[in-house]
Amino acid sequence: MVHRRVRGGKFKIKHVDEPCPVELDQEIDVTIIDLAPNGDGRLNVRGFSILVPKAKPRDSVKIKIIKVEEEYAIGQIIP
Repeated sequence: MVHRRVRGGKFKIKHVDEPCPVELDQEIDVTIIDLAPNGDGRLNVRGFSILVPKAKPRDSVKIKIIKVEEEYAIGQIIP
């Protein structure tokens, strides 16, 4: 996504088609960076948000991607 200022001080958003950096059922080792508004742990992979329920900031966990949407993915902690 690219932001560009247009007349009147507003921004125009141009969506760039980039491939999703994660795939369904992929397992990755990650570190949670902060909390999402709903209380889930959140991290970014190449600008793509991943939400992890029951995770806290600074947790280093292994997750499995269980759902992939256009702008975010949801991961589940693997014990």
